[in-house]
Amino acid sequence: MTKPMFTGLCTALVTPFLEESVNYPMLEVLIQRQIDAGADAVVLAGTTGESPTLTVEEKLEIFRVGVKTAAGRCRIIAGTGSNCTASAVDLSRRAAQIGVDGLLVVTPYYNKTTQSGLVKHYRAVCEAAQIPVIAYNVPSRTGMGIDVATCRELAKLPNLAGIKEASGELSKATRMLEFMPVWSGNDDQTVAMMALGGSGVISVASNVVPEAMNAMVRSALMGNYPLAAALQSRLLPLMDLLFCEVNPIPVKAAMAMIGYDCGPCRMPLDGLTAENREKLCTCLDELDICAYNK
Repeated sequence: MTKPMFTGLCTALVTPFLEESVNYPMLEVLIQRQIDAGADAVVLAGTTGESPTLTVEEKLEIFRVGVKTAAGRCRIIAGTGSNCTASAVDLSRRAAQIGVDGLLVVTPYYNKTTQSGLVKHYRAVCEAAQIPVIAYNVPSRTGMGIDVATCRELAKLPNLAGIKEASGELSKATRMLEFMPVWSGNDDQTVAMMALGGSGVISVASNVVPEAMNAMVRSALMGNYPLAAALQSRLLPLMDLLFCEVNPIPVKAAMAMIGYDCGPCRMPLDGLTAENREKLCTCLDELDICAYNK
């Protein structure tokens, strides 16, 4: 089986905006914060990074800033998925030329495809990029999932590095683990996934509490699952609230609440409702969020 390109914590980073443009200075701050907290990798321009509303040139500049800021201190993984194979291939090739460490490629969405089409799609991306590619299975977003048998075929691709598994089906993840690295795509299933042999998590919550998430993941990596489970249990209210509305609406609101103004989400995503804002604020107070950011 392929060795994981990273083990531990990877943050699916929000994209900070300043009016109509990307706030690149804030992006540098956010990446440095993840490095300081011990994150092993950062995903840029993924779902949490609002990839559907970023232009290709914005994505490429985000990748450039990420590579320069990280300077080898953590892995930079570029979100280059598309429902158009040619577009995914082009962006993946260009991201690889910039120097990112790997790619996160979501399954085609809306037009979707067959399982055989998925194999051809990922083969084209892998051959074009020639760097590690993580497949992303999130059927709640894309309307289709990657079957276990398909994962077995994908595992034969030399630079297919594994899968971000966000279907919520732990039994499915268990079967995938027989032949490829698997990272949890759901914060609330991280410890269970790692207990089964998962390599870590690609996390939304670690935007807000990177130190706490890193402590949880490190405990699991060391085999201290009771401690990891206790840490996850404490963070569950936050994990739930970060998905009380469409991601990344809640997490961007949370970032502002803890002092990192990342701007609003781009339309069509709207602001967090007043009711959920109050719940999120209360949750952050109860967690004593400032203690995680010292």
